[in-house]
Formats: sequence, C-alpha cells, structure tokens
Amino acid sequence: MVTSAPAPIISAKPVVLPAPGRGEDLRVRVSAPAHGHDLPIIVFSHGFGWSMDGYGPLADFWAAHGFVVIQPTHLDSRTLNLPPDDPRTPLIWRFRVEDLKRVLDRLDLVEASVPGLGGRLDRSRIAAAGHSWGAQTASVLLGARVLDPDGGAGEDLSDPRIKAGVLLALPGLGGADLTPFAAEHFPFMNPGFATMTTPALVVAGDRDRSPLSVRGADWFTDPYVLSPGGKSLLTLFGAEHSLGGIPGHAVTETTDENPGRVALIQRLTSAYLRSALDPEDSSWPAARTALAESAEPLGRIDSR
Repeated sequence: MVTSAPAPIISAKPVVLPAPGRGEDLRVRVSAPAHGHDLPIIVFSHGFGWSMDGYGPLADFWAAHGFVVIQPTHLDSRTLNLPPDDPRTPLIWRFRVEDLKRVLDRLDLVEASVPGLGGRLDRSRIAAAGHSWGAQTASVLLGARVLDPDGGAGEDLSDPRIKAGVLLALPGLGGADLTPFAAEHFPFMNPGFATMTTPALVVAGDRDRSPLSVRGADWFTDPYVLSPGGKSLLTLFGAEHSLGGIPGHAVTETTDENPGRVALIQRLTSAYLRSALDPEDSSWPAARTALAESAEPLGRIDSR
C-alpha cells in the first residue's frame, strides 16, 4: 500500500535490460521504498539529453511515498553521446517508446536485479510519467499518436498496462504551431491527442514559452484541451519549462528555480497517482481542496 509518511528508500543502478536491435542495452535506475508490499509502479521518461540520474526531486519523493520508480536512460542522453548522423537518430522518439515498453516487459528482471524488491510490485497499478520530450514519450503509451506528415492518425503504440499518467511540460500541436526550425528537425513533434484516452494529469507552467513553437504558454495545455475526458490540468503560476527545478537541485537549465513549486508538484503528482491507481484513495480530492483553499496558491487545477 502507498503510505503518506516519507519512508526510507533503496536505489539501484544500473539495472541492465538486454535490448537486441537497439545498439545499446537499456540501463535503468530503480528507486523504491525500503519496506512495504503491493507497491505501484511509475515508469519515468526523462527530457532531452538527460538520463536515469536526473529528476531526483521527483523520483526520490515518489519512492519515499510508496512508489517503485523506474527511470530508463534513452538514446538521446548526453551520457551516450550519440552522433547526429547515427542511423538511429531519426527514430529516437520511437526507441524511447520501446524503452518504456521494454521496462514493462522485463519487470521480472528488474525485480530480480534489486536486492529486497522481489515479490513487492503490484503489476496491476502502473503509471507512465515524463517531462518535456519524456512527457511526449509517456503520452504515446497513454494513447497519443505521432501523426503522419499528411495528418494521418499514425500508429497506435498505446499500452493497456498503463493505467494513468503524469505529463509534465508536454509539448502541444505540431504543424503551423512549430517554428520552421522545429518543423524541419523534429518531424515527430506532430502529436494527436484525440486518442489519448488513459487518465492523466497534465502539468503546465503559465510562463513556459518554448523556442520550438510560435505560440505562447498555452501550447502546453493542448494535451489537456484536445484529449478525451478523464484528465486534469495543473497550471503552475510563474513556472517555466523546468517547472521550478524538477530535473534536479541547482541545475543550470532551470530558469525559474522555486523549491515551493517543486514541493507542490511532488505532493500533487503523488496524490493524483494514488487516487488514479486506487479509486478508493481520497488523496487527490483532498489535495485539490487544499490547493483551492490556500491563501497564496502556486497554481490551479482544472478537470474534465
């Protein structure tokens, strides 16, 4: 069961998952409560260039509050230094999705590779989460599509094992909403959200202005507005792309460092996933009420 009080955690890396055809075996970091059983699982996809070593503020908090967090290192990670002319580069977005699926396929190996973790996972309660490009990766498992250049639906790569999602700073629509540079170099940034049916919490900063889009911060609300119901949107006041610093403490890429905002994201994402993965859990309604009644709220929540 997920507990509300922080607990000691264990963390192991690298857990190596064989990945034929990928060119590199998949390395993941696993963080989990030191004690407890029937633990829900979060598979987390990092942003561009990061690795399994990033996002400690989220991974450590989630693990301390009862989740098993599995963080793969994708091929775009700076730790792998893949050259731009590598033949895998045009399909890295797809390798990313396959990385998350490979984690789910090999949960037996993940369990066996982390001392003390065996037999403690609840495989019926799995969530996918990610930040930025990682949020796009996670969204594909929730039912979003990478549309064809002509606007066709694209392949369905959703995964029924995923029961809920947390999508942090997920980019919006492609096409005319992209800058010419983005349209030329990142053709996979052409999502369709109409098929993203799995419940999800979308987190967006109201000052997140991407150099890849001609639109403003509202671009990051597209996944909420354009997807089917069963979604919630957390709009963070004053937040830019790092949402206050979720990639790590004192990270140079963070332009809006705000520990209070990070703490709010920690609490609200945990509460959302508890309730999304267990309908009898009241954490999310309680967290929503607490935010709405705050004297100086750092954000607001909408649901549809």
